[in-house]
Amino acid sequence: MNKKAFAGLFLLTALGAAGFRLADLDLRPVHHDEANQALKFGALLEKGEYRYDKTDHHGPSLYYLTLMFARALGRNTLAELDETTLRLVPACFGIGTILLLLLFIPMIGKKAVLWSALGLAVSPVMVYFSRFYIQEALLLFFLVAAVAALWRYLLKPSWGWAMATGLFCGMMYATKETSVIAFGSIAAAFLLAHLTMGTREKESAQTRNTADPQKQDPGERQTERSDRRSRKPRSGIRWAHLILGLGSALLVSLLLFTSFFENPKGWLDSLLSFKVYFVRAGEGGFHVHPWSYYLRTLAFSKTGSGPLWSEAFILLLACVGGVAAFHRRHHDNRNFPFRKFILFYTLFSTAAYSLVPYKTPWNILPFYIGFILLAGCGAASLLDICRKSLCRALVIVLLAAGFFHLGVQAYRGSLDEPANPRNPYVYAQTSPDFLKLIHRVEDLAALHPDGDRMLIKVVAGPYETWPLPWYLRRFSRVGYWTDAGEAGGPGEAAVIISDTEQADRLESLFNKSFLSEYYGLRPNVFLVLHIRSDLWEKFLKSSPGKT
Repeated sequence: MNKKAFAGLFLLTALGAAGFRLADLDLRPVHHDEANQALKFGALLEKGEYRYDKTDHHGPSLYYLTLMFARALGRNTLAELDETTLRLVPACFGIGTILLLLLFIPMIGKKAVLWSALGLAVSPVMVYFSRFYIQEALLLFFLVAAVAALWRYLLKPSWGWAMATGLFCGMMYATKETSVIAFGSIAAAFLLAHLTMGTREKESAQTRNTADPQKQDPGERQTERSDRRSRKPRSGIRWAHLILGLGSALLVSLLLFTSFFENPKGWLDSLLSFKVYFVRAGEGGFHVHPWSYYLRTLAFSKTGSGPLWSEAFILLLACVGGVAAFHRRHHDNRNFPFRKFILFYTLFSTAAYSLVPYKTPWNILPFYIGFILLAGCGAASLLDICRKSLCRALVIVLLAAGFFHLGVQAYRGSLDEPANPRNPYVYAQTSPDFLKLIHRVEDLAALHPDGDRMLIKVVAGPYETWPLPWYLRRFSRVGYWTDAGEAGGPGEAAVIISDTEQADRLESLFNKSFLSEYYGLRPNVFLVLHIRSDLWEKFLKSSPGKT
């Protein structure tokens, strides 16, 4: 494939990916995890304060990177933030992950990179969680960058690639604690890929490639010339490279976890957090699922009479790519070890995530990227095998149909049904009905003499409270309690929001001075909005059609 054709197709793929990830970012109601992250970032935005919490919120990279986006967009307070500003961060990193695949060209070739980019661009789960203000899209970006930098270093050792590998590993660690699963999987995969290399393959790796230069494209010939120039032994400085890489990882994680040395205990807390998350990973509860949860979700999902959701096409192509990793051909000697590495990384990381009882669908991203890279290799291998025009045409039609089907699902999942429980990636998602409660409170505040200073009391458990703090961020007088007795009765409150458990206790204190409305928060979870009678009557007079 010539450079212009590759560049044009890759650009179209990146633009399509951007369209999926950037369109209507405020379409879906804010998930309670997103709201939690947003409030944590709000303290950094308004007060410049950040302290790593080893029991919640994960690493600091999301907040410091969001700060750059918020400042660039002129957002200086929590009240000025909106869903689009926050979700723009993971969306941009999701697009950036596709661009990073260009670094893999020396290892797997242009065709495999192009097919991998297309798979990443239209994968429903990748698109959905690139529009989610949590850490996973950033973790995926730094993971792909770290693996690419590591292998580019192995192809041509240099200070630059050593530092880049350390930098991205440090950012992985500063993003989420589950990065240790990726580190372990990378190490195990690298070791196994090396152990399974035969004598001829090791010789091929040492000589890079001895194929006839006339049979290679210009980019590959240039890579070969660069490789031959770099073949001199460098054992004397590789220890220095290792120290540089480890130092870069340590420095970037130290800076972020200590809030740039304002919280010296932060980095130590990051180590202590593993005890917390190991305990949480084995606990029972809502997030416990069987080992097959992730693969079943990807392969086949259907709820009631809803549509079928499946990314089995990627999984099947990944199987082809996995098999091809063990079939060396004369023209791909250089990338043979890398394909094995990706296969083993995918197997190890998938097994690790699947064996942990605590599961959420966004945890699919760090191991699913391996499937997507293998799928890209599988698609390229199928086209290489098919020499006859008719066979190649048939394969191209089948590939186009498969990727088109994924794109349709990506559109449906992220832009058509982003909060529908029939969507397999909708997980404890805030219901659109909840937004009606927020709109009602805003309408009432417009009629209240205090406006946005209207007193609002929230009496609910932690699980039922979120994402209220995000949606009520513009109101300056909001109090939160978990028990009706602690709230001290209605007092001056114009509205009170409670969970259903506290509603009965509150209504016994109202003496019929409040009217109550019920709204869905999440599937089978409801909130009750209690409105003071005089304010309700004023609302009815001013807006009779809104009842």
